[in-house]
Amino acid sequence: MSLAAAIRDRDVAELPGKRDEDWRWTDLRGLIRALPEPSAAFSGELGDGPFAALAARAITVVNGRGDATVEVPAGEEADVVLRFVSRGDGAHATAARIVLGPGARLRLFESYEGEGGYLAQATLTVTLAEGARLERVVLAVDSGDGVSVSEADVTLAPGSHLAQTVLTSGGRRQRLETRVAHPGGHARLRLDGVYVLAEKRHADLTTVVAHGGVDGVTEQLTKGVVRDQARGVFQGRIVVAEGADRTDAKMGHHALILSDRAEVDAKPELEIYADDVACAHGNTVGALDEDALFYGRQRGMTEAQARALLTQAFVGEVIERIDHAEAREVARAWAAERLRD
Repeated sequence: MSLAAAIRDRDVAELPGKRDEDWRWTDLRGLIRALPEPSAAFSGELGDGPFAALAARAITVVNGRGDATVEVPAGEEADVVLRFVSRGDGAHATAARIVLGPGARLRLFESYEGEGGYLAQATLTVTLAEGARLERVVLAVDSGDGVSVSEADVTLAPGSHLAQTVLTSGGRRQRLETRVAHPGGHARLRLDGVYVLAEKRHADLTTVVAHGGVDGVTEQLTKGVVRDQARGVFQGRIVVAEGADRTDAKMGHHALILSDRAEVDAKPELEIYADDVACAHGNTVGALDEDALFYGRQRGMTEAQARALLTQAFVGEVIERIDHAEAREVARAWAAERLRD
């Protein structure tokens, strides 16, 4: 069951819901009673996206229309901006394909932008050949009335490297999912995320990493801040198959809840079927440190200033891990705007 199938068949029975274990905190079937008409073609002005200045090549998919194919031949480098834009109250789905040849390098700046009460699904297939390197920075600025699902299926090769950072302000319902087939073979994976949610927005960051061979590395850090009546969901699963010895996998999720009615649901999981591994996960959910707030007040800050400084430092740990300097600045500006009282 998926949003893409429901949109294709116009059948709400195909929507995932609470009975699906991986979707129990992001219930689409209970939310959507009838599917809207397909999204109309959009002919207006879009304006610049958040990553407009970062690459000469830009691919824009509006209301599911457009070719989202990125291929980088062996040994070559590319910077690409990929925009998924939703306008209006219709339903649409699109598929994208990202292929890196042996030794290729790609910096992909991906955004989800919306206005209206749309239903949108993006399905990405990402393939890295041996020795390829991909830095993927995703910024999701969906509408507060929009329902958006992004699902990326990633296949790594030995010696490849994926560094991913997902940043989101949520939507009416939003899910950003990444599934990685990790072959070992000294391939390296970094999966990071930041969610900053307010009002009644909802964001679900779900990841699944399947280690299938020896000598693989995964490092994962996700941080979130929720306030008002917002809801953050983190689901991270790392599976180490039998024989995937010398796997080194670490996962951390940490969240701040800034109001009594906000909610965070977290489910970090390790499934280990090999003996010679170094795997760990950590999870914390709490409020701002009152001692740190008091210290800030003693230094002449207002309470609002102290809170903003602490929350920016909290999510900044993840943002500082972005390799690309200009993308890192975009992420910093986005976080500062979202955390401003």
